[in-house]
Amino acid sequence: MEHLNKDELERKSPEGVEKDYTHHQENPAPSEEAIVEKNEEGGGQAMKWIIPIALVILFIVYFIYRNY
Repeated sequence: MEHLNKDELERKSPEGVEKDYTHHQENPAPSEEAIVEKNEEGGGQAMKWIIPIALVILFIVYFIYRNY
C-alpha cells in the first residue's frame, strides 16, 4: 500500500485518517486502507450494460401493457 502524506490524506478524506479507534468509537474516521485503496474491480463495466438493457425491457413492457 502506498503511504500518502497528511495533506494528501486530508484532501481525500476531510475527516482524516483514524489512528485511535478506541478513543473515537462513537464517530470514527475512515482507516487509511479505505482512503488509498484502488478499485480494480469492474463493477461499473457491468452496470454500463445492465442498466440500459433493463431500461429497454421496461419500456417495451410499458408500451405493450399501457394499451390494455
